[in-house]
Amino acid sequence: MTLGRSLGATLALAFGATTLAVFALVGTYVYSGLERQVSAQDDLDIVLAARHTRRLAGELDSLDAVRAHADRLTSQVLGNAALSLAVADAQGNVLARHNVERTELEDPPDASSPALPVRPALPDAELFPPHATPVPANDRITVDRIATWTADGGTPVRGIVAEAALRDHTLIRIALARNMSDRAALLDGYRDKLKIAGGLGALFAMLLSYWLIRSALAPLREIVANTGRITVDKLDTRLDASRAPRELTALVDAQNAMLGRLQQAFGHLSQFSADLAHDLRTPLNNMRGATEVALARPRSADEYQALLESNLEEYDRLARMIENVLFLARAEHPGFVTRQRAFDVHDELERIAGYFEGLADEAGSTLRVDGHGRLTADLELFRRAVSNLLANALRYTPAGGVIALRVDEMADAVCVVVSNPGEPIDPALVPRIFDRFVRGDPARSGGVPGGTAGLGLAIVRSVMELHGGTARVESDAGGTRFILTFIKTPTA
Repeated sequence: MTLGRSLGATLALAFGATTLAVFALVGTYVYSGLERQVSAQDDLDIVLAARHTRRLAGELDSLDAVRAHADRLTSQVLGNAALSLAVADAQGNVLARHNVERTELEDPPDASSPALPVRPALPDAELFPPHATPVPANDRITVDRIATWTADGGTPVRGIVAEAALRDHTLIRIALARNMSDRAALLDGYRDKLKIAGGLGALFAMLLSYWLIRSALAPLREIVANTGRITVDKLDTRLDASRAPRELTALVDAQNAMLGRLQQAFGHLSQFSADLAHDLRTPLNNMRGATEVALARPRSADEYQALLESNLEEYDRLARMIENVLFLARAEHPGFVTRQRAFDVHDELERIAGYFEGLADEAGSTLRVDGHGRLTADLELFRRAVSNLLANALRYTPAGGVIALRVDEMADAVCVVVSNPGEPIDPALVPRIFDRFVRGDPARSGGVPGGTAGLGLAIVRSVMELHGGTARVESDAGGTRFILTFIKTPTA
């Protein structure tokens, strides 16, 4: 058996993936912000140091003065070990430099500060890269003039080269560069921490959400358990909607409604089985009793012939009952197909009345057909429904009564009415008149010859349901009227 995915696990994984995605977006945003902030601060340090160095150089008289005051110029980068400074003349001769070299880890200022990584000194050639365009002496040094390059050994560098004019109008070049290795190490470490924190946070969120989801689904598991305890003999059991969350109330109500329908259907099935067994037993008992009496002593040929004729009548009764039960079973099947066609209702009612004319004469009744109309329906089922109503009317119409078959055509429906005089139907029986095995005569063992064992009106209702119509009855002192309403199908 293939097991479906766990709802709790699926939701937990989805929540964990969502949390991880959110952490990734937030971490990327924070990392990018930190990177921009660090880069902006480093660029500002480079620009300020270059401006101050150019200003100090502009106060010197000559190249000799630059050499003499080299310490004053390089003081602009003191305190920032990542910065390197070089001052050169037009021919590239270095006049002053500050290029810190670390060959081993320095001792941190205190125990809580990390040791600084090894950072080799930048060669003079790397401070004046060929691709770097110097800022002219009369141009302002700005951040957008900073260049980025990679020194020998893969060391990332950001820096600027600017020209400065001495008092004797000699031009010198000032190179300021920052070794970005420590920044790269800082950002890499920060990125790794964000990844670890995001992964652990997503894992924690997934586990926590799984626990919360399982707790939230506890009422659903209780509903499943309670539903599993409902058996055929406990169809009257209902689930407690008051203990279910608001989101599951509709589910509980739907299950209770389903249980109600099942209980009703099972009750109808049980009653139908009991009624069918009772009605099948009656003709069988009649045949058995008559046969036992006949076999009690020798009989004449005429007596045996009368016994066979009586048994044949009971066989016919059983055959009609079985045929009607099979029809009802087929009519309730979703695949039952009707063969509909258009016909004149008045002509069909005339044919049905002609078929029952002999029985009506024997009963002392008269048949009358009124009205006109056309209908699209299954002709055989239509005849069967009207015939059942007409046979029912013949059984309960007193001698001399007139049974009327009338058709009324309206804009959206066609009504067929079968009415007869006689005693009105008991009002308590009217709501159940179309149920199976319900008779006007409460005596279950009797019945009018030629009856349908209480299935005739049930067949009428099934026929109308197959056509999307309705069957209803009206009964009062003026007589009884069975009304079949066929809804017209719109034509294309």
